[in-house]
Amino acid sequence: MNPFIALAGISKRFGGVHAIEGIDFDVFAGEVHALVGENGAGKSTLMRVIGGGHQPDEGTIHIEGRDIVFRNPHASLAEGIAVIHQETALAPDLSVAENVFLGAMPPVLDWSALRKKAQALISSLGFDIDPAALVETLSAAQCQVVEIAKALSGSLKLLVLDEPTAALAPSDAYRLLDIVRGLRARGVGIVYISHRLEEVFAIADRITVLKDGKQVDTVKPTDITRDDLIRKMVGRPLSVLFPERRAKVGEVVLKVDNLSRGRDVQNVSLSLRAGEVVGLGGLIGSGRTEVARLIFGADQRDSGTIALRDKVLNLRSPIGAVRAGIGFVPEDRKGQGAVLSMPIRVNATLAALKSVTGPFGFLAFRRERAYVTRLMESLRIKARSMDADVSTLSGGNQQKVVLAKWFHADGELIILDEPTRGVDVGAKVEIYTLINQLAERGKAVLVISSDHQELMGLCDRILVMGEGRIRGQLEPDDYSEERILSLSLQRDADEASTRAH
Repeated sequence: MNPFIALAGISKRFGGVHAIEGIDFDVFAGEVHALVGENGAGKSTLMRVIGGGHQPDEGTIHIEGRDIVFRNPHASLAEGIAVIHQETALAPDLSVAENVFLGAMPPVLDWSALRKKAQALISSLGFDIDPAALVETLSAAQCQVVEIAKALSGSLKLLVLDEPTAALAPSDAYRLLDIVRGLRARGVGIVYISHRLEEVFAIADRITVLKDGKQVDTVKPTDITRDDLIRKMVGRPLSVLFPERRAKVGEVVLKVDNLSRGRDVQNVSLSLRAGEVVGLGGLIGSGRTEVARLIFGADQRDSGTIALRDKVLNLRSPIGAVRAGIGFVPEDRKGQGAVLSMPIRVNATLAALKSVTGPFGFLAFRRERAYVTRLMESLRIKARSMDADVSTLSGGNQQKVVLAKWFHADGELIILDEPTRGVDVGAKVEIYTLINQLAERGKAVLVISSDHQELMGLCDRILVMGEGRIRGQLEPDDYSEERILSLSLQRDADEASTRAH
């Protein structure tokens, strides 16, 4: 049986540099073929070749045994290929039904029939979404479903999914994997790109590994371990994913008592010590980010106290928090963590401008460049120069620029919300190393993460939240995904304590 799509010897150059070179890749009908590798490995370039966004410089593409050339994305779409990017391409101010059939509207519109068709497609995926609802009102998971329904509105034969669960809660990610299984059962071929290796092993029939634009191997999940797969991707084993930390735990840096804001945060108490990395776990919507925003002064609390080094803070804004010595790496690095259109050197010094300005407030360029050079070297930020816009960097390097800002500010407390979301395994190791460096410099570090393995591998202890409250605390000897989930789902009546110190 011929594969639905077969790429042979595919190469693509940009400015004389190979993005991908000599790639052989195919997908059969009713197969999930996962594509893994670090950022910059060539996954996105290969995905765009399949989707008609890039034309290869060398190599051939066959569809169902036919030689074919994709001149543009429309040509790929005409062959039944749909690509869903990590950043959804829906029109937020249009309805669900309008988005599903966008580009394929009939000449005479029957809104009732259109909505019924959209509802049928969405229902076939196991979701119940109002076809008349505006897309801007939907959750991230619902937007992914609408994107897939849009692909199904045509003659879908191959679906390319780029990091489909990166912004989803675990429960929504499981539902999306069920949708993928359902599409596979219908005979749809799937290209599944993800940094979440547990999903890759759960869903893939075959796995292709790319590194530095070249194909390393194509294997079946049953024939390789997670450790060996990581070694193929990054050249280092799983055992060094979480580097050892040698920080000494000191005095209490942060003390929060009975912090509350509406129903989102209810009587939260916690403390962090110098040199300590504390995890904040729980499901998305449990109140983790809301606690971080209250500590950072981004939202105003209804009650409770926040003290840094025994000094009670009355924060009215993030500016006050920065001045007090608190740093915050937000979940949305592109929207809130960095100014993408500005250079690395500007972003890296934003939180402590006084250190790079003269007595009259003018920028001291030589001092600025010296500071940023040291930061880029110590954080291993890969860029053509410090004058490069942050938007030109990979996800992992963008995150390191945001971290550089707080390394430079040199505060007492650093809060990291989903610090490795959407970055590859190699970049994760480097970010974990930087977090350890912060702790070794005597900083208190609070890490919010939906990745339970990350919390267990990185943190000295884990506080688990549910419905705006701290449900309990886990020490390393008690760590397990089951315990974290059990605590996060625990009801009020079962709580042993809402305090954790």
